[in-house]
Amino acid sequence: MLMRYLKWRREFVPNGSISLLETPNEVAQNKMFLQGSDKNGRPITVILGARHFQSKGGLEEFKRFVVYGFDKICSRMPPGQEKFVVIGDLEGWGYANSDIHGYLGSLTILQEYYPERLAKVFLVHVPYIFMAAWKIVHPFIDKNTRKKIVFVDNRKLKSTLLEEIDESQIPDIYGGVLPLIPIHESK
Repeated sequence: MLMRYLKWRREFVPNGSISLLETPNEVAQNKMFLQGSDKNGRPITVILGARHFQSKGGLEEFKRFVVYGFDKICSRMPPGQEKFVVIGDLEGWGYANSDIHGYLGSLTILQEYYPERLAKVFLVHVPYIFMAAWKIVHPFIDKNTRKKIVFVDNRKLKSTLLEEIDESQIPDIYGGVLPLIPIHESK
């Protein structure tokens, strides 16, 4: 597994990191945010699914953006911490945002090259229409990864997040105090 990772890393990220210049169309969508940490010190990233569209940069640019995001998240992990938390917000998500190839590509990158980095995914504001895409993607998700995905009832959004995230670390759009900071602007 390590050898496969190193080979992939040399080929996919030959300069050691992904530059924002390699992902201009994805960055312009302003869809990924990095903020705060949960009660266990794991960094939190927020992804606004309705802002994702297949860009003219294609699948390869999207995959580079995913790696840029994972690397940025991992760089924010405190010593001894190896996992991160995702809040996937699907409010306003529709068929125009459906990118099965992109979802499968990012899932492959997560499962093969960042194994056991994901602590939990909170899927919030999930529209009914999303379930059609979910049925296609769901079988490709590793069983252990599936256990980490929580569909959050809109009426219990803040209380569900508060179980694992202190209010001071919850993004303001979910009733907390932290403003959303785009991942490419975070330090």
